[in-house]
Amino acid sequence: MAEHNPDGVIATLHNSAEPTQMNLETSTASANGSSRRGKDAKLGLTGVERHFDEDEIIVSKTDPRGRMTYVNDVFLEVSGYTEDELIGQPHSMIRHPEMPRCIFKLLWDTIAGGQELFAYVNNRAKNGDNYWVFAHVTPTFDAAGAIVGYHSSRRCPKREQIAQIAPLYAALLAEEQRHDDRKIGMQSAYQRLLDTLAKKGIGYDEFVFSL
Repeated sequence: MAEHNPDGVIATLHNSAEPTQMNLETSTASANGSSRRGKDAKLGLTGVERHFDEDEIIVSKTDPRGRMTYVNDVFLEVSGYTEDELIGQPHSMIRHPEMPRCIFKLLWDTIAGGQELFAYVNNRAKNGDNYWVFAHVTPTFDAAGAIVGYHSSRRCPKREQIAQIAPLYAALLAEEQRHDDRKIGMQSAYQRLLDTLAKKGIGYDEFVFSL
């Protein structure tokens, strides 16, 4: 502050010289599935989603630059990292490559401004598994009111919530990747996110709680 790896179905032609529509669709699904598996392998991803109990809370704290200063046992268990591997490292080390960067821009703009933020985040475990969280991130202030760090509490979201947020994130990621310039891509996706929220007439927090 949990992706799916669909397997394609290989079609078999039975007594037909021409492939049927189903054969074409399933063959395409197989090709897409193989492509996804190849991409995941290249990125070190397993395509396996991890879960944790609904009464468990992942907790971490960072300094103002986002470097971890505290992680709880649930964090260690779910992420697969040791405390020594995490402390002092940027929180972004658990960022999953399928998370749109514009969501983290929204997060950092919000908490750096002294406000809290709720967000759905797909994280990457040490071995390449993924795990979804519903994060509540807040700034920590000193006696003078200056931000001295950030606190994040993450719970396991419901499957229906992930099913609703995942397509939006996929669209935002696609918009980011459409541009050769990463900064322009992130800004374009960020604007698309703002436009989506504006059409609904709600802020991001209100949006995530409506899922």
